[in-house]
Amino acid sequence: SGQDMVSILQLVQNLMHGEEEEETSQAYRLQNVGEQGHMALLGHSLAAYISVLDRERLRKLTTRILSDTTLWLCRLFRYENGSAYYHEDDREGLLKICRLVIHTRYEDYTVEGFNVLYTKQPVIYISSAARTGLGQALCNQLGLPLSCMCRVPCNTMFGSQHQMDVALLDRLIKDDVESGKLPLLLVANAGTPGAGHTDKLGRLKELCEQYNMWLHVEGVNLATLALGYVSSSVLAATKCDSMTLTLGSWLGLPAVPAVTLYRHEDPSLSLAAGLTSSQPVEKLRALPLWLSLQYLGHDGIVERIKHASQLSQRLLENLKNLDFIRTSVEDELSSPVVVFKFFREYSNRDQTSHATQASTIQHPIISNERHIYDTFNQWLGEQLAQLVPASGVDVVELEDEGTCVRFSPLMTSAVLGTEIQDVDQLVDCLKMKIPVLTSTLQLREEFEQEVRRTVGLLYIEDLSWPGLGVVRYNYHSDGKNDDKQEKELEKINTELLKKLNELESDLTFSLGPEFGGQKNCVYIGMVTEDLDVSELVETIAATGREIEENSRLLENMTEVVRKGIQEAQLQLQKANEERLLEEGVLRQIPVVGSVLNWFSPFQASPKGRTFNLTAGSLESTESTYVSKAQGTGTTPPPTPTSSLAKQRLPGQKIFKRSLRSSDAFSETSSVSHCDDLEKADQRPPTLSPGQEQGPLETEKTEEQKEVAEETKTDTEDIQNDKLPHDCMKVEEQESQR
Repeated sequence: SGQDMVSILQLVQNLMHGEEEEETSQAYRLQNVGEQGHMALLGHSLAAYISVLDRERLRKLTTRILSDTTLWLCRLFRYENGSAYYHEDDREGLLKICRLVIHTRYEDYTVEGFNVLYTKQPVIYISSAARTGLGQALCNQLGLPLSCMCRVPCNTMFGSQHQMDVALLDRLIKDDVESGKLPLLLVANAGTPGAGHTDKLGRLKELCEQYNMWLHVEGVNLATLALGYVSSSVLAATKCDSMTLTLGSWLGLPAVPAVTLYRHEDPSLSLAAGLTSSQPVEKLRALPLWLSLQYLGHDGIVERIKHASQLSQRLLENLKNLDFIRTSVEDELSSPVVVFKFFREYSNRDQTSHATQASTIQHPIISNERHIYDTFNQWLGEQLAQLVPASGVDVVELEDEGTCVRFSPLMTSAVLGTEIQDVDQLVDCLKMKIPVLTSTLQLREEFEQEVRRTVGLLYIEDLSWPGLGVVRYNYHSDGKNDDKQEKELEKINTELLKKLNELESDLTFSLGPEFGGQKNCVYIGMVTEDLDVSELVETIAATGREIEENSRLLENMTEVVRKGIQEAQLQLQKANEERLLEEGVLRQIPVVGSVLNWFSPFQASPKGRTFNLTAGSLESTESTYVSKAQGTGTTPPPTPTSSLAKQRLPGQKIFKRSLRSSDAFSETSSVSHCDDLEKADQRPPTLSPGQEQGPLETEKTEEQKEVAEETKTDTEDIQNDKLPHDCMKVEEQESQR
């Protein structure tokens, strides 16, 4: 029968906000949708209302909206005499451009279709730094084989390593022409998806004109075309044949379409390629953008893009003053995208050896080192994104640099509302994390050596773990099968992890990552420079031995108790047989035995057995019945504990190196010396047999007593936290006397 509107809207609201615990994240994601965002959202509903108008009025309205929006965008981004195609998927514009070029270069394509392509295979060139899967998506949509897609490598010798190698592209095009192929289109970047670098668009345009190719440009740096000052490398994009703009992320506008600006003189081919439509409803895609551009105005659009550029420059200036941070930017003066990573520079002595090692491409040390740095930078990026979510930093994988942290405010600042103070907070957090990364990197090798030297511990090499390292306590099996040994190993290491987490330390102990980690191991997280690695390893080994000994003690006790019970049953059965012999056969007869016991009672002490868990032996209970109390037996052995009883200063946590160990040692030595003086002075003088003590000896004895009393007083003062120089005064007095 259907539902009313209130119920349907309530259902939509529940689906949007979800459960109660998800309301916080949802509210944070929607809080930056201001009036300009509401204008864009309003455009979608208005487009639906406008579509019900009469055909003539709808045609006039859609033509006005489309022409106004196209004119504003062409003027704003310096693209003269251009047309616009509005699309939801940002790859759809490039797809339509490819179809337009195919229709243009193959005159009989409309009639013969793919038979024309068979005789002369088209080739589309894209950069190796382009978006992942872009070439495959184009081939799938166009119905072309993957051999029609040519990936152009980036520079390796000169220039940016993220720019397309123009000389190599020229050779590739010549080879394709000689083999009978048709160079069709080149996709260049004005801001690569990873590092934000811009290709040499001027030289690429000349190359495309030479071979009659179409040049399409895309990238985040195209947003800077709206600013008053534009770098020459980006300004060359205004001469290209087409470009794709993603205004939604640049301006923080939700649900607005992407725009592809292009130049072409034949409207029939544009219609055949799908760039234009005769349906008025299709032209209403530009309505949300038409409303938003009018709301922001030219100054508002320029201000947002300028603010994003200032944020990147602010971060870049601060990163230059930080040690162990390496940046990868195209232009030090103006770079909308900032990519940086943690990297420990080598000293002059280490640079030569490191360069020698790097000469071997597949050197295992170099590959492991890069893997470790990738892991640490992955952790750094996640920590910065968690601590400063308004910054919008993320982690990116680059082919040459490895894992890096990327700050692209043009893509995130308008949506997240990033401000200057957020960048400053990001720098402060980075300053706090750099010492932790440096200390952990320095102590990893020492930790590995200490673990390998310690009996009972096994070092597990896990290059993907961002921390000090991974260790496993080895269980010494006594001929047990693999399943039981695995269970014991898991039990001991789980208990070891629990014991380590109960310690009052600043370290984090865990079972490692949820997926891909080693089993039955203890993962140690990031550390600081004052970590005592030897104490940490010794504590882990001692705690593991304690757990293993307790486990063995429990197993042995179970076996001893079982054997003791069997032995007790045999002894009690033997005692019952002896009691029957002592009482006689007559006493076992029911009636006769009662009468006989009444006339002549039989006195027999109750005999039982008690099991001593400490000694593991059976004992008689006669002493218990005599003394009316159960004996304690021998004293049980102490529970195995760690041999580490290291003295610590007040407030000092475990695994921390003490900086006052020398002062504590000198103070302890002074107190011990004063105690020796006290014991020496309190000993009476030795007299030979029959010798009496004269007046001189009596006087000396009295003086020694006075010195002993003074020494005792000073020693008590030292023990009561008095200054150590009082003890020196006692020593001087003793030497004078």
